[in-house]
Amino acid sequence: MATFRAYLMTVVAILGAYTAVVGANHGWDLLPIFFSDIAAMTWHGQFNADFFGFLTLSGLWLAWRHEYSPAGLALGVLGLFGGMMVLAPYLVVASYQA
Repeated sequence: MATFRAYLMTVVAILGAYTAVVGANHGWDLLPIFFSDIAAMTWHGQFNADFFGFLTLSGLWLAWRHEYSPAGLALGVLGLFGGMMVLAPYLVVASYQA
């Protein structure tokens, strides 16, 4: 479990740094780019559509795990938009609670 937790926190650190660089260089307006790639029917769009499925699953799972309570729904929305930056720390905390 310690290795899994270390992996999760490493992913968050790397992804956080990567996101900061991309945001600084290209701006923070991701959604039009994300969905226009899907609409273009390219491999970038295919990846984004697949990834969006994972984001949706993450958000739904987080909400379900909290029995669709208001806090669970809020956490689900955070998971949908935050991806690994939300899910990985959540799993670290959940792993300690288990």
